[in-house]
Amino acid sequence: MVEIRDGKKILTTPISAEDLKDIHIGDIVYLTGSLTTCRDVAHRRVVEEGREIPVNVRNNAILHAGPIIRPLVDDRFEMVSVGPTTSMRMEKFEYDFVKTTGVRVIVGKGGMKGNTERACKEFGAIHCVFPAGNAVVAAVEVEEIVRAEWRDLGMPETLWNCRVKEFGPLIVSIDSKGRNYFEEKKVEYEQRKNEQVELISKQVGFIK
Repeated sequence: MVEIRDGKKILTTPISAEDLKDIHIGDIVYLTGSLTTCRDVAHRRVVEEGREIPVNVRNNAILHAGPIIRPLVDDRFEMVSVGPTTSMRMEKFEYDFVKTTGVRVIVGKGGMKGNTERACKEFGAIHCVFPAGNAVVAAVEVEEIVRAEWRDLGMPETLWNCRVKEFGPLIVSIDSKGRNYFEEKKVEYEQRKNEQVELISKQVGFIK
């Protein structure tokens, strides 16, 4: 579901492909509902080892992150810090991961490339960027850690399934049409750079 509340565009899980049709690269969105941390080893287990992911992420969201967790009593946990990790490390897995799990929203740090573009376009998903350096802010937006799976992987790689409220801001970097904000901006910035170099070169002869 998508709704506008207090000027914010909020995605609430479960999310359908239809919900994402009017979400475009560069949009700022917030997430409410189910969010599961999932990074390198978990991706490898699903894609390379063919293991079934023990948290249902279909029509939900994952976060490329290795959080810091405080254990509480009765097998409960508290989120201390949850900064996103570099999404590009998961790029080689992401097409097959999205195809297999049905995840709808991928959150991380930095851009991704062709595998993720293709997954988003074919399966109706998006990739979003959470601003770096805000790990404690992100932790505050986690209302509860609902469950923890694949604990044998250690704290950073465990699947921490969380309930979040207005988690964000999230900048849409790849939309469900497969457009890639980072790659498009690279072309734009390169063009601007070349124009400026040409302009300066006319005035300063030693610049090539």
